[in-house]
Amino acid sequence: MSNDILPLLQRIADSLERLAPQASREVDLDAADAFVWQAETSWLEPVPSVSRVHINLLQGIDRNKDILLDNTRRFAIGLPANNALLWGARGTGKSSLVKAVHAAINLDPQMAPNGTPLKLIEIHREDLVTLPRLLNFLRSARHRSVIFCDDLSFDANDASYKSLKAVLEGGLEGRPGNVLFYATSNRRHLMPRDMIENERSTAINPSEAVEEKVSLSDRFGLWLGFHNCDQETFFAIIDGYCASFGLDLPREEVHAQAVEWSVTRGSRSGRVAWQFIQDLAGRLGKKIVL
Repeated sequence: MSNDILPLLQRIADSLERLAPQASREVDLDAADAFVWQAETSWLEPVPSVSRVHINLLQGIDRNKDILLDNTRRFAIGLPANNALLWGARGTGKSSLVKAVHAAINLDPQMAPNGTPLKLIEIHREDLVTLPRLLNFLRSARHRSVIFCDDLSFDANDASYKSLKAVLEGGLEGRPGNVLFYATSNRRHLMPRDMIENERSTAINPSEAVEEKVSLSDRFGLWLGFHNCDQETFFAIIDGYCASFGLDLPREEVHAQAVEWSVTRGSRSGRVAWQFIQDLAGRLGKKIVL
């Protein structure tokens, strides 16, 4: 073989190696308490520090907080528990609650059987087709894990819901006993209402046309609804943040500024309250440490 060809072959080999999926690396679930599933490489990326607030700072959702905390607590100690769908208005604390509950469970020394903290694993909606692959890995792990999918929804041509549906209840193997699935969505049935109505109006059998997709939400044993908060609750959230982060201003002044802020955003929610607190802390020269 000509020596002139060898460098070219080496460059081709290097290019093919970069294009090919990386071989699955051995994942150490003891490396962190939270991970993000990287579907392309079948890798769980450790998250050293999760972006979350303390569970006590989540106001106006006490019933949902108690239900999800109790469900997760039972799962953590090996008792039966349900998959959960947290649905409702934007910015009302759905994903914040999932992350806060996970942290609260791991702060309780009685909630880590055999010294193995509960793991939180985030999977992106577009990667749901690889969920069986993730479950096959977790099935043999000694750890208990909550798989979390934020902002879950499906459009008319999206078939990835079938992977999730089979995993939740319908598959031969089903969900491993050491895995729970939590999802958040703005839609109770995970698909737009106009899509449901359109399929019903154009189908030969309207009820069967949407049953397959709508029934996915029925696979979640817990449905927790979240709604925009009233002004009293909005103020309670603001007051809780101010007390926690040492933002010392007269309460009436803070409330007046918070009302003005919410009016410019067109809504009152936990997310709007948090955005206001970040603005207030910045103006006061205060750092927020979570």
